[in-house]
Amino acid sequence: MSTIEEKVAYAKAPGKLAEALERARAIPDFLPPPHELVPREPKVKVTIALSGRSVDFFKRRAAENGTGYQAMINEVLNRYVEAYDTSA
Repeated sequence: MSTIEEKVAYAKAPGKLAEALERARAIPDFLPPPHELVPREPKVKVTIALSGRSVDFFKRRAAENGTGYQAMINEVLNRYVEAYDTSA
């Protein structure tokens, strides 16, 4: 098994692809650690009655995108507050 630092021969790759792979270089990791990517705000648990249509919509979209439907609803509400909250 090779590491990024080792030179790898790509003789079996098609012409231009092999050339591109030979010229490729590793770049330093520039992303922050995962816990810094999404700022965590304390959550407040609430009980809320929503229409079945809305809940079904968010559950479908959440399943399609591999996330939680409550997180999606929370994001919509946060964006609404950012757009209309004038107290900040």
